[in-house]
Amino acid sequence: MTSGHESCVVELREERSRKWLCVLLLNLSLVLLMAEIPIWGQQERKVTQLAGGVYAIEHEPNGNTTVIIGDRQVFVVDSCFLPSAAREDISQIRKWTDKPVSFVLNTHFHNDHNLGNRIYMDAFPAVTIIAQVETKKDMDMFGPGSLSREQTTKSVIQQMLSSGKGPDGKALSEDDKKQLKDALVQQEAVIAELKDLKFQSATLTFEHDFSIDLGNREVQIKYLGRGNTTGDAVVYLPKEKVLITGDLVVEPIPYFYDGYPVEWVQTLQDLAALDADSIVPGHGPIMHDKTYIYLERDLIKSAVDQMNEKLRQAGPALSQNLDDVKGTVDLTPYRPRFAGDNKDLGAIFDDETSHLLKLVFEESSLR
Repeated sequence: MTSGHESCVVELREERSRKWLCVLLLNLSLVLLMAEIPIWGQQERKVTQLAGGVYAIEHEPNGNTTVIIGDRQVFVVDSCFLPSAAREDISQIRKWTDKPVSFVLNTHFHNDHNLGNRIYMDAFPAVTIIAQVETKKDMDMFGPGSLSREQTTKSVIQQMLSSGKGPDGKALSEDDKKQLKDALVQQEAVIAELKDLKFQSATLTFEHDFSIDLGNREVQIKYLGRGNTTGDAVVYLPKEKVLITGDLVVEPIPYFYDGYPVEWVQTLQDLAALDADSIVPGHGPIMHDKTYIYLERDLIKSAVDQMNEKLRQAGPALSQNLDDVKGTVDLTPYRPRFAGDNKDLGAIFDDETSHLLKLVFEESSLR
């Protein structure tokens, strides 16, 4: 069992290794940050009451889930990844209330936030599963292939263990092998859970904002713009001042494997304009002020501004090479603000900001 900053590192290591483990074909070093990660069957789970009838469930390594109970109905934000985690959440909800879960909102298409949809549908056949229009398109494209990708990841690990070499051709150390064996155990557990799971997409889509009255409890569903994905949805409870962000906000290090940096800055600015006392990120602990949202916004804006200045001097991105311009962008002042003096978090920050610069450059290339 870990705690504090160490727990955040553990969760980030495992989440990134699961979602992006195929990247180890290109970069083994990031994968081998997985030392001492918990096995999937030993997930940590923390429940926090944010207001009367409003609960946040932090899953490690699944994304966070929020449960909102009204006088008539229950609204759930993000159904998480593993079926077993979704079942545990449903069991908990039934202890809190005998009211049905009538709505499940998927904040974005990443499957660690929506593969549990099928479990909710089975438990509550009348449930409506909501997603922004673009999110449903991406869910329908990528969701059905989730098991296949996990099986591919397992094969990649097995191949490396069998050859004794990493993707760079260098021999694996004994520590490398141990960590990859741990990762293999996790993959086998994931595959066992997903092998009989039928993918369930959204059944209702929206384009912009709308509200639902659960019975003396207003739930506002908002689309503030692109950021982490094309269809990031957020949920806001104006009376309770609770804000649920999805992966627009991830703590302690944001995810930058995909996204729209220029628009992400404005989306975070608009997100921070909402009056909230409790903020539930896509991953990480509950926040009670907007300091981290502004920090994430400033990091992305700095990357965009510095890249634009370099391209202003050198010429349009379409005539440049990423390697020629990224060296002039310095995000190291932000490193201690996200990672402190934790070397593992620092390594993750370096990797994520490298991906951020790639995203910024690719966006600039589209001009």
